[in-house]
Amino acid sequence: MEFLQQNWYWAALAAVSGAWLMADLIRNHGDKSQLSPVEATLLVNREDAVIIDVREQGEYAQGHIPNARHIPLGELERRSKELEKWKSHPVILCCATGARASTALKQLKQAGFEKLFNLRGGMMEWQKAGQPVSRKRK
Repeated sequence: MEFLQQNWYWAALAAVSGAWLMADLIRNHGDKSQLSPVEATLLVNREDAVIIDVREQGEYAQGHIPNARHIPLGELERRSKELEKWKSHPVILCCATGARASTALKQLKQAGFEKLFNLRGGMMEWQKAGQPVSRKRK
């Protein structure tokens, strides 16, 4: 008890971080389509998942996930034939924060894609997690 009184700020920090983790867990509970950067990497390595970056050209050129295919969200419907061969493969959608990828996920689900995932937090989380970034054109 004396330890907690003298180090109340550490206890408060632990409580707040625990609450933050629980809130994130509850918010994403049941949504298996949301992948962390580590989960996305595992899916690429284990199941040869395809990554589709739906950001605009300028954003993509500033840095993207290595080997990601670039199809801006606005062109996704028109270019969906390019993706037909991956209809039964795991497909990970990526944007800056996850919002546009969520829209792309809905479009592709309606087009009959079976294994769709959204990179939770997009490129912001990818880079924050220390994952590799490429500037090469694909």
